[in-house]
Amino acid sequence: MAHSTTHHSDDLAQRLADSGLRNTPQRELVYQSILARRDHPTAEEIFARVKAETPTISLATVYNCLETLIECRLVRAVHFERASTRYCPNLVPHAHFHDNKTGLTHDIDLPEELLTALKKLLPEGYTADMIDITYHGRGAEKPEKLKD
Repeated sequence: MAHSTTHHSDDLAQRLADSGLRNTPQRELVYQSILARRDHPTAEEIFARVKAETPTISLATVYNCLETLIECRLVRAVHFERASTRYCPNLVPHAHFHDNKTGLTHDIDLPEELLTALKKLLPEGYTADMIDITYHGRGAEKPEKLKD
């Protein structure tokens, strides 16, 4: 189960302002489409969602918005081997479970003790800014509901 992360339009506007940028309807749409379903969508999936609401938006605009959201630390890019980049709004330390059969990605909580233990494995003088753990496999036939 993943930590809950609550994001609002105010977060977007503030983070953009802190970076010297302004909020735009396109950035708002892209950000809200990621928050609405929390299913780690690809850029193409986000494009399809926002295009339904704003038919004039282009895929290039969606990619530009995603880059801005990443730079402002509102979402993070999640990369899987030989698969499209996915976007995750959960910024608290967590792992991902990527179901190779369905292609779905789920957030998995990481206990603080585990994060601390992993950081202690680093050689003296090294520090980790981020730990990226991804499980790859298949989900259970009747899986416990994971929060996304």
